[in-house]
Amino acid sequence: MSTGELVFIGLGLHDELDISIKGFEEIKSAEKIFAEFYTSTLSGASLKKLQKKLGKKIHVLSREQTEKGDVVIDNAKNKKTVFLTCGDPMVATTHVDLRLRAIKNKIKTKLVHSSSIVTAAPGILGLQNYKFGRTTTLPIPEKDYFPKSPYTVIKDNKKIGLHTLVLLDIQAEKNVYMTANQGLSLLLEMEKKFKESVFNEETIVCVVAQAGSTKPVVRADKISVLINEDFGQPLHTLVIPGSLHFMEIDALQTLAKLPLDIGKKMQKL
Repeated sequence: MSTGELVFIGLGLHDELDISIKGFEEIKSAEKIFAEFYTSTLSGASLKKLQKKLGKKIHVLSREQTEKGDVVIDNAKNKKTVFLTCGDPMVATTHVDLRLRAIKNKIKTKLVHSSSIVTAAPGILGLQNYKFGRTTTLPIPEKDYFPKSPYTVIKDNKKIGLHTLVLLDIQAEKNVYMTANQGLSLLLEMEKKFKESVFNEETIVCVVAQAGSTKPVVRADKISVLINEDFGQPLHTLVIPGSLHFMEIDALQTLAKLPLDIGKKMQKL
């Protein structure tokens, strides 16, 4: 039986202050701390600031090291080991797989949850969380790689009146973070390619940028308007609304500057 432990701790959305007190207490007694920043990142904090706040050295793993998982599992067999992730630790399937592997190796595991864009985006926009369908991710196209799945997910969600959370691709090893503007351009490209009447320049979308910061950017408008706006540094996220309750329309007008004339038209639909 293993004498170690593997504790998954969420770092939250934006900076080193987002970690919970429970997470902070677990880190105090940790013997080894790993982190990965390829599924997401803290745009308001550097590794140096995070290590200073936590008072411990953090070993940052590459995507390959995280997916392989051996270094984490080997340490957790006889040490209290912490694995840090941005957002909530169990949103990414890679992290779920790592926990399952630990349990199969008879290693005790523990979760310390934190804020996630999955709940933060609906909340900051004033949209009802239970009205969201499947989440999708827009990948950065590369050569012949131009998947249809995000387009299909959004189409299917809209068909039954559900909102879609659209995560934007991150390639941390290349320091590449897709912006909302690039994401909107990509959605219009998909429409040109697949031609199933899911998007046009008049389609209403929502943008959330720097969620978790003291000054997040929250906007709702036509694609033709938002595609030219400056949302500041990433991380950015898109939400494609489905059928909107009158309170949700009011929220988008109040919180995300949805133009009043658009809101009135939507209330009549």
